[in-house]
Amino acid sequence: MAGTLYIVATPIGNLEDMPPRVAATFGAADFIAAEDTRVTMKLLNYLGLKKPMVSYYEHALQKGEAILQRIEAGESCALCSDAGMPCVSDPGEVIVRDALARGIKVVPIPAASACVTALAVSGQDTSRWVFEGFLPVNRKQKKERLAELLQEKRTVIFYEAPHKLRTTLDDLTAAFGAERSITLCRELTKLHEEICAGDGGCARRCRRGRGADTGTGGAARFCADH
Repeated sequence: MAGTLYIVATPIGNLEDMPPRVAATFGAADFIAAEDTRVTMKLLNYLGLKKPMVSYYEHALQKGEAILQRIEAGESCALCSDAGMPCVSDPGEVIVRDALARGIKVVPIPAASACVTALAVSGQDTSRWVFEGFLPVNRKQKKERLAELLQEKRTVIFYEAPHKLRTTLDDLTAAFGAERSITLCRELTKLHEEICAGDGGCARRCRRGRGADTGTGGAARFCADH
């Protein structure tokens, strides 16, 4: 009998946010497919667990076939990213699609998600929203994507890496205007958590330190973090 692919969410920053079911699933799984085994090792050490791990990330998608073959042979796998819910704006979506196509049972083990957490504290309209994830790296494609959102009336959520944030804020201001409302969330649930709400200029001024960011915004709004 084939095993199960568990899609396991992990804390987005604070390990005390670990749900019991997440810990139990890691403990019961035969092996773990991790975005970064070094990060997941710290999590397992916190839980007092030792499990065999394989790397599965953007540049190692070819390992997906071996993972699925092990599951088909009867093993259960817990798939996780470095933080939050895997498979959302994440390479894990590929192995989930392939698993479903092969009739493998896929079970979600939910917990915190950075985009929903950021939205909840953004002060933006939460009744209707759209998740855009990371904007394209290519400048032309990025400009085209932003142009597609000019008429968007819902709150828009972006992810961005810290070293790209200033450029992205400039691009958002150029595309939507400096008066656009934006909430910038950084280091959510961590010691140096920061939530900054205002317009594009305010977001650029309050941006300090390290940590990935989530931005939220919409018709006159944005929301950001990662």
